[in-house]
Amino acid sequence: MYEPHRKPPLSRTRFLRRLAFHSVIVLLLLVFSLIVGIAGYVYFENLSCLDAFLNSAMLLGGMGPVDPPKTAGGKLFAGIYALYAGLVFIIAAGFLFAPILHRVLHKFHWEGNQK
Repeated sequence: MYEPHRKPPLSRTRFLRRLAFHSVIVLLLLVFSLIVGIAGYVYFENLSCLDAFLNSAMLLGGMGPVDPPKTAGGKLFAGIYALYAGLVFIIAAGFLFAPILHRVLHKFHWEGNQK
């Protein structure tokens, strides 16, 4: 997906496009995750859409739910969604930082080979 170490680093414009592409993918993942969380809280806990959004957003942000679940289905959903949210956080961070880290390492390696 990225240029090999024998080729020069991307231009700034192409790098910013790559970074924007990664950002859009992460944004789509977060929107999808919010929709799943909202639907789950509305279905299992009978929360309003706004309260379901708040709980989902807080879990995705790593803060934890605002309204503790009261039903058995809601507790199971909240636990599974919390595990999922943790994975989404790690994946999103990795996907956002990958192009930046690649560019830094590529420039370092490229400059080392040019001497």
